[in-house]
Amino acid sequence: MTNHKFVSTPAVAVKQPVNHLIEPCVLKLALDVHLHSYVVAMQQDGSSPKPPQRFTPGDFLVWAQKQQAQGWRIISCYEAGPFGYGLHRQLTALGATNYVIRPRNWDDEHKRVKTDRTDAQAMLTALDRYVAGNVHALALVRVPTEEQERRRSESRLRQSLRRDLKMIAQRGRGLGMQYGYRLKGKWYGQRSWPKLEVPAWLIELLTPLRRAALALHEQVREQTAKIEAQSTQPIPKGLGELTEQILSREVGDWKRFSNRRQVGSYLGLCPSEHSSGQRHQQGSVTKCGNPRLRWALCEAAWRLLKYQPEYRLCKKWRGQILDPKTLGGRKKQLIVALARGFGVDWWRLCTGQTTPEKLGLVMGD
Repeated sequence: MTNHKFVSTPAVAVKQPVNHLIEPCVLKLALDVHLHSYVVAMQQDGSSPKPPQRFTPGDFLVWAQKQQAQGWRIISCYEAGPFGYGLHRQLTALGATNYVIRPRNWDDEHKRVKTDRTDAQAMLTALDRYVAGNVHALALVRVPTEEQERRRSESRLRQSLRRDLKMIAQRGRGLGMQYGYRLKGKWYGQRSWPKLEVPAWLIELLTPLRRAALALHEQVREQTAKIEAQSTQPIPKGLGELTEQILSREVGDWKRFSNRRQVGSYLGLCPSEHSSGQRHQQGSVTKCGNPRLRWALCEAAWRLLKYQPEYRLCKKWRGQILDPKTLGGRKKQLIVALARGFGVDWWRLCTGQTTPEKLGLVMGD
């Protein structure tokens, strides 16, 4: 039997490769944004959050740029609000990763203490969980392009003017009712104004309101014509160029939805639910989506009943909705169901998943 002699050899040190692509340290920022100041809560990597600090808008951007120069990778968030997406674009231009999130009540424990500092701290905690991988910690808001934002502002401006017109008209009706006179419909119009059977002193009181109403009426008419002129794609008969443009401008890009559930959720036309154990209960719609899309689709649903009798959803519910025996509450439920279904079908049409012929839609001339 052969004896094997083991000879020990000195260990050779192996040189490990040096990784020059070192991940920079992460600086997480939660911003409570106001017109003249930002309250910023910050956290460096996984350390404890620091006390919130207050900056002016200009000073904050200079400070953020200095932090990046020192090697920090900034991840920030702030709530969507009246200041638009200017801050988001400024932070993105600096190289930061910023999230615009849905506004919410940050007092989860109902302590009834709400300040800018507590909101920023609670927002920072949610941002930390989101960065760690919990995608449900924050509800992100899609940031439109500057062109999409301007187009959306046009249609929203028209809606605001129309709302102001209704308010002025109702104020005139209230003034007339105060003195025992009933003003019907568009009392300020060219046809109705000369026929008002009211005393001269009331005409004098109503004249400033009429001037304001006529000016707003003209502005609404011009904005409507401008928006309708930009509708270029074929649309179903009864939908209308204005409604098509409102849907397009509010959504921005229909391809951002992956399935019909996401579309229904964004519309806010899904039923609410309160279920537990063996109990399963659904209620009214959640209304947790875009309100402008809801009223536009519900308004369009009534027109579809008239102009699209062969549309698959109209064939399903048209008889019940137009039946005089159907209660008003039930009719509203069916109109909401029709609006939700058409919203999903319109998404499928805009993304090329179906054709008008398959849905039974007649396209306009």
